[in-house]
Amino acid sequence: MAFLPTTLKEARQRGWDSVDVVLFTGDAYIDHPAFGAAVIGRLLEAEGYRVAIVPQPNWRDDLRDFRKFGTPRLFFGVTAGAMDSMVNHYTANKRLRSNDAYTPGGAAGFRPDYAVETYTRILKRLYPHTPVVVGGIEASLRRLTHYDYWQDRLKPSILIDSGADLLIYGMGERVVQQVAAAMRNGYNAKLLRKIRQVAFLADRAYVERLGDRLTLRSHEECLADPRAFAENFRRIETESNLMEPHTVLVEPAGDRYVVVNPANATLSTEELDRSFDLPYERAPHPRYRGKGDIPAWEMIRHSVNIHRGCFGGCAFCTISAHQGKFVHTRSERSILDEVRRIAAMPDFRGYLSDIGGPSANMYGMGGRDRTRCAGCRRPSCLHPHPCPNLNNDHRPLLDLYAKIRAVKGVKKAFIGSGIRYDLFDDSGYLETVIRHHTSGRLKVAPEHTEERVLALMRKPPFAQFERLNDDFRTICRRNGLNYQLIPYFISSHPGCTERDMQALAGKVLGRLHFTLEQVQDLTPTPMTLSSVMFYTGENPYTGEKVYVARSQEEKRRQKGYFFRPQQRTGRPERYRMPPQRRKSKTGD
Repeated sequence: MAFLPTTLKEARQRGWDSVDVVLFTGDAYIDHPAFGAAVIGRLLEAEGYRVAIVPQPNWRDDLRDFRKFGTPRLFFGVTAGAMDSMVNHYTANKRLRSNDAYTPGGAAGFRPDYAVETYTRILKRLYPHTPVVVGGIEASLRRLTHYDYWQDRLKPSILIDSGADLLIYGMGERVVQQVAAAMRNGYNAKLLRKIRQVAFLADRAYVERLGDRLTLRSHEECLADPRAFAENFRRIETESNLMEPHTVLVEPAGDRYVVVNPANATLSTEELDRSFDLPYERAPHPRYRGKGDIPAWEMIRHSVNIHRGCFGGCAFCTISAHQGKFVHTRSERSILDEVRRIAAMPDFRGYLSDIGGPSANMYGMGGRDRTRCAGCRRPSCLHPHPCPNLNNDHRPLLDLYAKIRAVKGVKKAFIGSGIRYDLFDDSGYLETVIRHHTSGRLKVAPEHTEERVLALMRKPPFAQFERLNDDFRTICRRNGLNYQLIPYFISSHPGCTERDMQALAGKVLGRLHFTLEQVQDLTPTPMTLSSVMFYTGENPYTGEKVYVARSQEEKRRQKGYFFRPQQRTGRPERYRMPPQRRKSKTGD
């Protein structure tokens, strides 16, 4: 199966004189199930549509990239790519990054700030009568009024700022097929507005006809009163975490209304398998030959994603807001087929870099009694304590690991995704991971040591990490392994003071004798609890005031506790950061 066309010449080689859908993405085009534009393109292709992809269009020239396919029969699709473009562009201290992991050669500057807005405005200017559908992480997390860290202000729904006709939020496989079917005979607003998991702008008359709706505080009220914004967040997060959402969210903005239809139920195993089983080339498009490696591709080319969704509900993480709280799992058949495809790749040397997901060890997990889950409104199944209804049996995952190890050509199958140690049961999971699936370094994310900060982060007590550390060392000694446990921490999270960071440094560097590789400054990303606390200075669930390190000087001082005096010269020595960035917590 050939790559989806990226030029008019490639489309004509397929015998096409027109296309049905043109997808614009801020990433390079890699035809692989880890990259959203490829997934959407292949799904629509499987339904019989003619789909073209325009990767990283030039928005600064005569806009020829936006014109080359002309007017599609159905719609333009727009995504910023696998990451929010602002997270992709800027560090936590708002400095412009010098590289882009989703571009050949890691080169920066091939996508604009606020890519969804920029691309959509151009398309609406050039093709005012052609529908533009936006989706992906950037659009999904900006579907309602949100705090934008880079402009330090509340911004309205991206539908307002971009001019898009429709927004698909969350993982869009099922929805985009429904949208394409609704547009098959032309733009039909009545049909499109009935689809679940979409958002759009409407007038008062439409909103007043809605039945089961929840009207949020208006955008203007949020601008005037941070507590109105906090109230909206509580209501939005609660609705987003329901197993069977049924309420339409409505947010007034000026004389218009942002309408967000309830989400779909999670994809079935069969639907998820279909998405991963499509005929991907599993490689970057040939247009990038000779232009350098694409770092994001190099990282995942020999890895396998085994599930979606995360019920951890960490305050700073966007995964549950985008992928959902409920885990949906691929079948063993689909996973093992993908492992065999990787093992047959000419460049495969026997080492799978990751068998994981948003959290590596949530495969097949969920509520024992699903009827109890249907009535649950908790944002996390693990915080403030694990749900007694949660089935955290690791045996299905251990069986899967054993079958992957048995695939011909696989020498080692490593786990590179984060592991939730607060999920461990008595199955011997940790020992199996250390003996068979660790490359010498096991990465975990306690994030902090102080209970008050951990509670605001929705993370487990630090004592659980200390127990993990003891177990890890015991298992390594018993098996003669000289492995390292690598913990990650966050500085400048709302509620975290310099005294808290001093205590963290004392426990981790002093008592436990870790040499840290990374302490990450918090980046408040849209639609997270952390970003709401950062903006308002309060916990939206309790009204409790929280300290916020807002200035770069305050942030620098918090990280400064990870400098130590060098014993011989007396000069400060910094704990070194690895050359590659820590894997993002924004759903990439």
